Amino acid sequence: MAEDLPVQIDKRLMRRAFEHAAHSYDQAAVLQREVNRRMLQRLDWVKLDPDWVLDAGAGTGAGARALAHRYPKARVLGLDIAQSMLQVARDRDPWWKRSLSFLSGNLPQYVGGDISRLPLKASSVNLLWSNLALQWCDDLQSTFSEFQRVLAPGGLLMFSTFGPDTLRELRQAFSGIDGHTHVNRFVDMHDIGDQLLYAGFNAPVMDMEIITLTYPDVSALLRELKAIGAHNVTSGRGHGLMGKRKWNAMLQHYERLRQAGRLPATFEVVYGHAWVNEKKSKLADGQQMIEFKIQARQAGLR
Repeated sequence: MAEDLPVQIDKRLMRRAFEHAAHSYDQAAVLQREVNRRMLQRLDWVKLDPDWVLDAGAGTGAGARALAHRYPKARVLGLDIAQSMLQVARDRDPWWKRSLSFLSGNLPQYVGGDISRLPLKASSVNLLWSNLALQWCDDLQSTFSEFQRVLAPGGLLMFSTFGPDTLRELRQAFSGIDGHTHVNRFVDMHDIGDQLLYAGFNAPVMDMEIITLTYPDVSALLRELKAIGAHNVTSGRGHGLMGKRKWNAMLQHYERLRQAGRLPATFEVVYGHAWVNEKKSKLADGQQMIEFKIQARQAGLR
């Protein structure tokens, strides 16, 4: 079964996919922009005056620019594994504005790096923001430990990622076609909350919503995923082209879901935030009880 195959992320292929998608990303990233907007609204309920803000997985800089606008006194750093994404982000502002920003801190600065191994010193960030990037990390607990390392005492982690129901229609359409994985793995919300605790975060709050996008055909969905760099880069993926018979079988399976002339694609968006303890002492496993505030919402975008 494909579900039993290795699903580890090949970071070399992941980086290459995002490098190639840099100039098509903004036009195709409708969902990413919408989730970014909803995350920003959540900051309205948070009392925070950060000196340093990190956007981990910044892409072309939409989140970093919004955070710089919200916190004009803060220095905002956007980090991404794909240098071409960061170059697009830098090109949003003329060189003279970027030069002045280095002194004034009123525009984001950008640096290449892996969000699982941040090139930052410990306790250097007050707000760590990550919009739809954590699904590309194999070891979330290790990544959260790295986030906890760079966050200052009293710092806030706010993130979004995808849950297991994401692209369920595409996964089901490929089910039984062959012995390969065709959709990346996504971690359950409750497991994410547990991993935050193990990494030493305090009072994590998790919730999720289902967002359904619709497409005229499967090819339109796959083109959009390719345009944002969201390729299947799992180790259990197939190598080489899929045969015409298997491809047509997948299309027929997906077509059974057509409603009102459109094909649905489900995205389970998981939101989370957690604080670093003021004393920044890592909690031992199982020694603190956390009440998770879990909500589920349905939303549709067309």
